[in-house]
Amino acid sequence: MAATSAALCLWRRAAHSIEVLLVHPGGPYWASKDDGAWSLPKGEYDPAAEDGQIAARREFLEELGSAAPKGDLIELGSTKLKSGKSVHAWAIEGDLDADAISSNTFEIEWPPRSGSLRLFPEVDRALWCRPDLARQKLNAAQAVFVDRLISELAS
Repeated sequence: MAATSAALCLWRRAAHSIEVLLVHPGGPYWASKDDGAWSLPKGEYDPAAEDGQIAARREFLEELGSAAPKGDLIELGSTKLKSGKSVHAWAIEGDLDADAISSNTFEIEWPPRSGSLRLFPEVDRALWCRPDLARQKLNAAQAVFVDRLISELAS
């Protein structure tokens, strides 16, 4: 069975629009990738053993170094990535300094077959962007969450 991730879409009001917070994956594979490489803060969880909203808040803290805002979450549904992984997302209004994030790290052998282990941040940067730019920067399958958020806010 494919893995499932829980994501949290932090959004804030901006002049004539909204902005959503995106994160860029850390590590050498993603270093030179931009459009289509960004994500909502997310991480794997077991839906049979953990509540998705709790997992989304936990992953937000791990990837950004600050707790998600308190309050009710807006359900944004699920999408499936090319890898087969499902991502279930919720949204919440709030703000944070995208330049001050502090992510958990992971260790991999780098360069490959070198025998050297190196630490990399799970997320190397964060960015606030308006919906059009968010759709461009996000992994294509996750762009649907921006459209769903806009629809929810309009209703």
